[in-house]
Amino acid sequence: MGLDIMGNTKKSQESLEAKPADGIIGWLDTPIGKVPRVSTALNPADRIGSWRARWAIGMMHYTVAPGLYALGYPGPWSEVLVTANYKLSFDRLRSQMGGRDAWLLILDTKGINVWCAAGKGTFGTEELAQRIKITKLADIISHKRIILPQLSAPGVAAHLLRQHTGFKVIYGPVRAADIPCFLDNNLKVTPDMRRVNFPFLDRVVLTPMELVMALKPAGIMLVIFFVLGGIEKSGFTLTGMLANASFSFTLIASGLLFGAVVTPASLPWIPGRPLALKGAFVGLAGAALLNKFLGIYLFGTMGIASFFLVTACSSFLAMNFTGATTYTSLSGVKREMAFAVPAQVLSLIIGLGFLIKSYLS
Repeated sequence: MGLDIMGNTKKSQESLEAKPADGIIGWLDTPIGKVPRVSTALNPADRIGSWRARWAIGMMHYTVAPGLYALGYPGPWSEVLVTANYKLSFDRLRSQMGGRDAWLLILDTKGINVWCAAGKGTFGTEELAQRIKITKLADIISHKRIILPQLSAPGVAAHLLRQHTGFKVIYGPVRAADIPCFLDNNLKVTPDMRRVNFPFLDRVVLTPMELVMALKPAGIMLVIFFVLGGIEKSGFTLTGMLANASFSFTLIASGLLFGAVVTPASLPWIPGRPLALKGAFVGLAGAALLNKFLGIYLFGTMGIASFFLVTACSSFLAMNFTGATTYTSLSGVKREMAFAVPAQVLSLIIGLGFLIKSYLS
């Protein structure tokens, strides 16, 4: 494997100075020129931006300029922490470093977080080597080590980076909150720092994004269900369509709730490993409760339709949550989709068939 670490240093440095990141509070003089200093305190704009990103509003453009930043007043022997240019990652790291002096090396991951960028290759060996060269990091610090997030490991070949740049990679803890303890412990991690946890609150905080991403396909399905509601024995009627509109909305809303909220929140307690299967279990149980609440006969045509439709929707949305969780591997996702997607499509078709039949009866 070869590395192309040639870059236009001048252009990149000018780009950084012309488009400073939020949180810059000054400039630090270094042997290569001025480096922006960033605050460890998040301001209201940072918090609003974080909230917007959680709701997938402008998420793809929520970035900071890649390059070198200073926390406090770092010197030649200060540590270098590397992260992605996704602003949530940048903010999470700097906000944990209050009262400390360190360098932040921000890679151009195209606005993708560390874990996903490592999988996609944008947080990789070549980008890291280029960024070291572009920022002239070797001219600023006197040591040859950089600290990377543990979740970046799949994208970085440490031996190649050392071969081409001379820098040694040290993998830090999983969570940014553990970095101060890691630094105080002579760059050593405890087993707990290496462990990837995905507790209830971490899962729930991701559900708004899942809901927003699902709104467009849900809107399309709602229109389809809405139109189908007008089918009667006598033909197509606007009266029938309006009369069945609330049921159509309830089906779609239930699928969204069970697949994008209930399933992620309940992951450890739902049987099975594939998320599509977990979503299907929740969809089935949710459809039964929904029919009971609406007073629909479970084994009537409308009841059966709701079982298939809600389950298909819940299973699909739960499967999409795979990209946000450590519960499944990449190979597992591929295998899962091979059987899950055809089953979801079949369930949707059967459900639509029973739905039409219920309108015709």
